[in-house]
Amino acid sequence: MLSVLYLVHDLTDAAVSRRAAMLEAGGAQVTVAGFRRDDRAAPARLGTNAPIDLGVTRDGKFAQRIAAVAGAAMALRTRLGRIARPDVVIARNLEMLALADRAAGLFPTRPAIVYESLDIHRLLLGESAVARTMRAAERRFGRDVRMLLTSSPAFLREYFEPYGQIDAPAMLLENKVFDLDSSSPARLPAHIDGEPWKIGWFGALRCTRSLDMLIEAARRLNGRIELILRGRPAYDAIPDFDARVAAAPHVTFHGAYRNPDDLEAIYREVDFNWAIDFFEEGMNSEWLLPNRLYEGGRYGAVPIARAGTETGRFLTDRGIGIVLDDCSANGLVQLFDERADRLFAEQRARLHAIDGATWTATRDDCRDLVARLAATSREPASKVAA
Repeated sequence: MLSVLYLVHDLTDAAVSRRAAMLEAGGAQVTVAGFRRDDRAAPARLGTNAPIDLGVTRDGKFAQRIAAVAGAAMALRTRLGRIARPDVVIARNLEMLALADRAAGLFPTRPAIVYESLDIHRLLLGESAVARTMRAAERRFGRDVRMLLTSSPAFLREYFEPYGQIDAPAMLLENKVFDLDSSSPARLPAHIDGEPWKIGWFGALRCTRSLDMLIEAARRLNGRIELILRGRPAYDAIPDFDARVAAAPHVTFHGAYRNPDDLEAIYREVDFNWAIDFFEEGMNSEWLLPNRLYEGGRYGAVPIARAGTETGRFLTDRGIGIVLDDCSANGLVQLFDERADRLFAEQRARLHAIDGATWTATRDDCRDLVARLAATSREPASKVAA
């Protein structure tokens, strides 16, 4: 059985639990070690094992995170002293890649290192001294990486390939919903004539431009649309989030939700799924394929994306969803004034018809991932096949 040490930046992130479950469903034995964000309690189990707590990091506090990683590196021998040698060490993002080399060196023979990069941070981009230093650090820490896991082809096309960051084969591992029981898209009831259209914006609520646009459209349409927000607001990006939402007509915020437990219920409540992000416009926001894209598709909410982004291309290539050329409050008002009825019926039918594997990680996906990791662990570093 393949043994995996999974180093993560946030033990409380639902995506970490999902990846651990995927690895175990594919036949691997998994130990998760990582940080907690902002004093949130670590889960009792990640997969079948208790996680190894490496300490606390602060969201948006980059200097504090560097210090926490440095401290964890010094204590790593003690923290990992009781685990058997893994076949593979997976580092989820750059700060954990910095720990992976040290972790691998604690064992008599080095495990293979795999780098899981699911976002390209803005500090890595451009030609500033900080960006060049960060990229140099990524290249240094990534010099022994055997495989790169990433969630969007645009990350390879726009960052890893042009900058030459990681000299290793890549595997695309999309942010699909983890549900081994069924991959069939949910069939939701038709929209009731006369009821307001409901737009759901779920997950990490960090984009102030999206919030402005949706609040303004809801105000101008005066009850013809309702905006439903769920998840964790990024108060460092939108410090007045609570006040703005409380003052906005036809807008409600329902707080955090359990992922994956609540996904079907919350997407059943909405007609449209907001899959637009301007938080890092021109960079990561153009390239990512977000969790909410797959969640909404799996549970039947019609996605709304903007043209020129990887999410927009994903939808256009499959002939599904609404891709906005005019991504503004005016564009939204025009859409719901003139075309919402026709578009919704048409796009809901297309979502029902699409292969459920587009949205859902199947057991075959899990086995394929573990097989690729196992093959990587058996290859000498200089002979890893592309």
